[in-house]
Amino acid sequence: MDASRPLGYWLKLVDSLISEQFTVSLEEHGVTRRQWQLLNVLAKGPASGGELTAALAPFFGEPPAEGEPTSPSEHLTELVESGWVQEEGHNFMLTERGATSLDRLTSIVDTMREESSAGVSAEDYATTVRSLRRMALNLGWEDPAAKAP
Repeated sequence: MDASRPLGYWLKLVDSLISEQFTVSLEEHGVTRRQWQLLNVLAKGPASGGELTAALAPFFGEPPAEGEPTSPSEHLTELVESGWVQEEGHNFMLTERGATSLDRLTSIVDTMREESSAGVSAEDYATTVRSLRRMALNLGWEDPAAKAP
């Protein structure tokens, strides 16, 4: 019976379970999922507030967890206040403390990912990701990486 459920059902269910797991696991360490995402963007190098907002735009279409800030700037403010991110001019960057914290959080997230994909072969996982990407493109999504010079 479950196999007859449509793709949208499984996508929404898995997405909500991932969000719930992130909330529980990261909350224990004083960060939100969106802050985790901001830290990952900043791990690639300094970025402006606008660049960070653009990078996280897909995630701000989702309702935030209860009590969670609703805009990227609110999340950034908390990261700056915690000493994990610093602002210089109009750019934000990870501090040493933020990079160390991100390393610890990455280990936690890697474990969550391993647990969620247990029993799924690397080949099946890659096929699923490629298929979902293709569906997104078919539905009008434009890959920002494809536009990069």
